[in-house]
Amino acid sequence: MTNILFAASECVPFVKTGGLADVVGALPKNLDKERFDVRVIIPYYTCIPGRYRNFFHYRHHFFMDYAGRQEHVGIMEYEYHGIKYYYVDNEYYFNGETPYSSDLKWDIERFTFFCKAVLAMMPVIGFRPDIIHCHDWQTGLIPVLLHSTFATHPFYQGVKSIMTIHNLKFQGVWDIDAFQHNTQLPDYMFTPDKLEFHKDANMLKGGLVYADYITTVSETYAEEIKTREYGEGLDGLLSSRKMSLRGIVNGIDYSIFDPKNDKKIFYNYDVSDAITGKAENKRRLQEELGLEQDGRKMLIGLISRLTDQKGLNLLSDVFEGRFLDDNTQFVLIGTGEPGYENAFRYFAGRYPGNVSANICYNDELAHRLYAAADMMLVPSRFEPCGLTQLISLRYGSIPLVRETGGLKDTVQPYNEFELTGTGFTFKEFWSEAFLGSVNYAKSVFFNYRDNWNDMLRRGMEQDFSWNNSAKQYEGMYEWLLGKN
Repeated sequence: MTNILFAASECVPFVKTGGLADVVGALPKNLDKERFDVRVIIPYYTCIPGRYRNFFHYRHHFFMDYAGRQEHVGIMEYEYHGIKYYYVDNEYYFNGETPYSSDLKWDIERFTFFCKAVLAMMPVIGFRPDIIHCHDWQTGLIPVLLHSTFATHPFYQGVKSIMTIHNLKFQGVWDIDAFQHNTQLPDYMFTPDKLEFHKDANMLKGGLVYADYITTVSETYAEEIKTREYGEGLDGLLSSRKMSLRGIVNGIDYSIFDPKNDKKIFYNYDVSDAITGKAENKRRLQEELGLEQDGRKMLIGLISRLTDQKGLNLLSDVFEGRFLDDNTQFVLIGTGEPGYENAFRYFAGRYPGNVSANICYNDELAHRLYAAADMMLVPSRFEPCGLTQLISLRYGSIPLVRETGGLKDTVQPYNEFELTGTGFTFKEFWSEAFLGSVNYAKSVFFNYRDNWNDMLRRGMEQDFSWNNSAKQYEGMYEWLLGKN
């Protein structure tokens, strides 16, 4: 039996702010339980809902030297869907209404404590992982500490580490003095070949230097981050570690995203009756959102954080008079930068029969939009993996994406001559390239509906469940341990 410990800052269903939580929640459940004992550890946030927290039970506690003082480390435990979860309890660090604060320095201190506590508690609970699978910058110091503070302890001898990058943009960078005070690491570790980064210290960089292996969440993103354009200042390091770097595309949980059994949508369907099923969902959503109830109109959706990364400027630049017309309706769900929120509120106010701007995140409404939309937009500047396009394919909403990261890996562009493909794509991050792809999609939708419907069915028949991805992770774990 191979022991795997997932360490992360969030995990579905306990706490979620983004796709990281979905991966940490779904992947352990899909690994072969006959070969892998997979456990997960996250902080014991007070914002974890009581319907879960109330069933956690106390396992142990101890005091740990941290930042020159003794800090309490409590260990809570819970088994959920066959997976054992541990929670690092320290109310000083993990009290609050959200898992992250608005103060990066404070978050860095909190997650530095978390990294050390994860390693310190392993002998206490009697679980020795063969591999610690670390996710994003919040766990970046675990590989560092394995090679320093904990290196001489016999318990940790031979423990491997994997660092997974979910979004390279976020790295946990602060001044070296603060890091040294919190970690008590020696000066030689804060050099340009280790944790130093433009005269500061970088948690993620530390993990990338010291981890035995590095993964990211799509094959294309693994290549992109070795370039200056996408490398966020770490392209040189990632290029130097290219032999220990690979991309494995994320999956989605098909028990949650299943139009045949989804209780959040108006009308259930599968690939055999998708055309009529989606038409009914579209009519009902138009009614719910106060849009003109007209099945002939093309309903385009977008579910996203409203930021520059997501390509919202491409849409807002061409929205009036070019993207939106009398035959097009648009539904937005998301929050983010005030400029984008206000722009789409304005569009909804000006075109009430054709535009609905929902400045919120509502999971039930999102499911209904996936089921109702003819097309979903994901025009991102960069996208490590992306889940929107995977869910769209599952629900028969044809994705239109920019050719970057996981979007490029998972959406096959439509070919009108060979009648292949599962969506529409564009390459250049430019509003005219985006609009050209939109107009092409509209021409297929309005003039070649049979071809459109065939593409819709092809998308629904794709398999982006966790099955394939889990097998790739299993092979990687065994290779790293010399078992294959």
